[in-house]
Amino acid sequence: MSKITIEQRQYKTYILADETTGNQIEVVPERGGIITSWQVQGQEIFYLDAERFTHPDLSIRGGNPILFPICGNLPDNTYTHNGQQYTLKQHGFARDLAWELEEVSEDNTTYIKVHLVSNEQTKAVYPFDFHLSFSYKINGNTLEIQQHLHNSSATPIPFSTGFHPYFQAPDKSQLEFAIPAGEYQDQRTKERKFFGGNFDFNLDEIDVAFKQLTANSATVTDNSRKLKLTLDYGNEYPIVVFWTLKGKDFYCLEPWSAPRNSLNTGENLTVVEPGASYQASVRLTASFF
Repeated sequence: MSKITIEQRQYKTYILADETTGNQIEVVPERGGIITSWQVQGQEIFYLDAERFTHPDLSIRGGNPILFPICGNLPDNTYTHNGQQYTLKQHGFARDLAWELEEVSEDNTTYIKVHLVSNEQTKAVYPFDFHLSFSYKINGNTLEIQQHLHNSSATPIPFSTGFHPYFQAPDKSQLEFAIPAGEYQDQRTKERKFFGGNFDFNLDEIDVAFKQLTANSATVTDNSRKLKLTLDYGNEYPIVVFWTLKGKDFYCLEPWSAPRNSLNTGENLTVVEPGASYQASVRLTASFF
């Protein structure tokens, strides 16, 4: 049985805990609707730069930031719609805005649901009306995330969406990868390279996109933590991005619905008609061995 408690820290924090297993998540709606913590069997799965988190003018480096209405960046941070140019920062605005708590339970299942509704601030950079919500549930060692977007505009709404989870990795040399793709694209050089199941962690930065996925599940085994992490994603996410920085104890395994610059190119762009809705889901499972 799960229950929700609230703690007033720098930001109001909602804690969803499974009383049977002790597994829990912490959600901060006003800081981008983000999950800041995910604990399984008493161990923290997510990485969080706590100092950076205290500064609202800085993007969050940690937890599970929401990417919307773009994934990645745009050339010069600009895109054109109906002949008008707009400016959007990397990964969009959802991770930087205050979300609201919507509801916490349904059909005897306790969960946390947050939502973001278009407003004058969002419409200045993204001229559409929408209602975007995410439901966060814990089921044993699995974190389930359900996304729902409703187009309240009189015109179709184009977007891409994704997540940017940061996972703790104190010794990246002990990581083993099972990503269902034989190659990746370097997001900086655009080069396509063969993927043999590992990365060169001596590089200052690794930022690659797997675009030819053959299955809807990827796993990372951290032998130093005796932890196997599984990312399951629907067909709405045809891209998985891997990103990390040298000297930082984290890696990111990110499901994306479209590549960078899709608002300009149209590649894999999702378009929802007026009055229609869009749904997607992601599951993260942490198994210790």
